[in-house]
Amino acid sequence: MDKYIEGNKAAWEEAFDKRDASWGADITARIQKEDYPFFNEETKAVLKRLHTEGAVIGQFCCNNGRELLSLVHCGKAVKGIGFDIAENQVAFANERAKELHLPCEFEAVNIYDIDDRHKEAFDLVIITIGALCWFKDLDRFFAVVAKSMKPGAGIVINEQHPCTNMLGMDGDEGFDPAHRKECRYSYFEHEWVGNGGMYYITQKSYRSKTFTDYTHPMAEIISGMCGNGIFVTGLQEFDYDISGGFPELDRQGFPLSMIIQGRKAV
Repeated sequence: MDKYIEGNKAAWEEAFDKRDASWGADITARIQKEDYPFFNEETKAVLKRLHTEGAVIGQFCCNNGRELLSLVHCGKAVKGIGFDIAENQVAFANERAKELHLPCEFEAVNIYDIDDRHKEAFDLVIITIGALCWFKDLDRFFAVVAKSMKPGAGIVINEQHPCTNMLGMDGDEGFDPAHRKECRYSYFEHEWVGNGGMYYITQKSYRSKTFTDYTHPMAEIISGMCGNGIFVTGLQEFDYDISGGFPELDRQGFPLSMIIQGRKAV
């Protein structure tokens, strides 16, 4: 296992162990009562247009499993398989699947190490906010994703827009909240190393184990897909924030989030 991935595994498991009591507490109730919960309206619309009834769906970097559980339930899929590096999050997700009586399985694994057991297994793959940044080599990442997709299978990526990589946010060294619109970093490759924890899970500040993540320009994402036999069928860009890092720039014309759709060559 790459050293930075091993470190991220420890940091994510620490964050989940420190999670606030509210984190994930609403999964079962919302999936039972709501229409495609845990997806924003634009992603929900995309998923509803796809043929998911009877499909096998995979999610890479599934976190606590809520999105895959939501899609399998509401989309009437026959099976869902989620992958994440944090063993405790995966155990939590499997518990929710049993509680909801849904045909979902979650596996604790380094994405790069996923083997041929899932070769050409999926009719649809989803990747959601905060996944791509944890991989230094997106070509290597998408090679694994493409291998798991059936010929003609679809992929939906709902992620933070790469342009946000240039912006500073609260907690960054030297960040000036009076100049939130100024570009502080390169649009291109940048490594981020931090010990500031995962506030959105824990709802508290703490000195965490080391997280290492990477920014990727749009070209790197598209090239990673196309270079592994996944052609792009759609791209939507939005001026609203799905990361929680740029609330002051919401709906002000900055590209903050996106949906990329693709299909594996037949």
